[in-house]
Amino acid sequence: MRLASFNVENLFARAKVLDLPEKEAGPLLKAYSALSTLLAGTTYSAADKTKILAHLGVLGLVVGDQGPYARLRVSRGQLLRRPRSGDVVVVADGRGDWVGWVELITEAVDEKATEHTAMVIRDLDADVMGVVEAESRPTLKMFSEAMLLKVGAVPYEQVMLVDGNDDRGIDVGLLARKDFPLHCIRTHVFDADEQGVIFSRDCCGYHVETPSGESLVILVNHFKSKGYGQPGESTARRKRQAARVAQIYRDLVEAGETFVAVVGDLNDDPTSDALAALITGTDLTDISEHPSFDWNHRQGTYGGGGAKEKIDYVLLSPALFAKATGGGVFRKGVWHGSRTRDPWDIYPTMTSEVQQASDHAAIYADLDL
Repeated sequence: MRLASFNVENLFARAKVLDLPEKEAGPLLKAYSALSTLLAGTTYSAADKTKILAHLGVLGLVVGDQGPYARLRVSRGQLLRRPRSGDVVVVADGRGDWVGWVELITEAVDEKATEHTAMVIRDLDADVMGVVEAESRPTLKMFSEAMLLKVGAVPYEQVMLVDGNDDRGIDVGLLARKDFPLHCIRTHVFDADEQGVIFSRDCCGYHVETPSGESLVILVNHFKSKGYGQPGESTARRKRQAARVAQIYRDLVEAGETFVAVVGDLNDDPTSDALAALITGTDLTDISEHPSFDWNHRQGTYGGGGAKEKIDYVLLSPALFAKATGGGVFRKGVWHGSRTRDPWDIYPTMTSEVQQASDHAAIYADLDL
């Protein structure tokens, strides 16, 4: 079988703010996250109301309900009073006084990019694939049924995604062929420690049965990115996430599971301290360590493919790694530009960066199961 991981960077629609340079997107995403937390509060103190107005200002939502990258939705009650003259004030005293939310504005993903994403999945031909940054299960299912057919591939019989903790439409899911029936799903969106909720998205455990009747558990992940927020805070969050995944893995082994894989975008390189609890603190082995692994021109999986850009993973338990016959990095959907030395092959229909399937290459393991 082939087990793969692919960060698809959204299939049909993507929050506009995510396409901004990091220095511009960072403050907007930080304001959005802080505002969402404040608005969920049972009561709004005077200090809370001041912060709510400040965050709304960053998002361009003080004088109107729609800014360039976010909008305020109000279904019942009132959050703000906007007088014709004078200051805008927060009139709601808590969550119970109004019904509404703040959402990020999305825009359509380039049609060619979506098609190239389908072509990557077609050519990779994985039996089971962890999918990162998909908008929702209906969207992922629609993509499988429509776009895979369009590029001459067979849609996946099993398409699953559990909404995670990130409301930007960048969740983790699974595509699986019928020969690998999915019989159990366990979400970890509620996992918390003394600092709060651990996972930015989820560490969703998908239990499938192999054709030989054995159990295979795939933990699909998307760790906190380096791009947005304070670097120290982001690193600390990834460190907490890596430690929790390591414990989930150990619990599975203790419960009798021998075939376990941790896949996804961990947003850091294998030598990072943030991932140490998972990479060196367990007996999991990266498929890239297999002697028959094909790196395909570079030592990384993201962007230009440098060694420090190896941020996508297929980590295998000892029994599963013993079944590995090889693996590799599939780069054909990643734009390399015209000046890249030793360029990898790309689809001839991909003529600009906006048409790339993703800025992540897919990574895969071939297993004798």
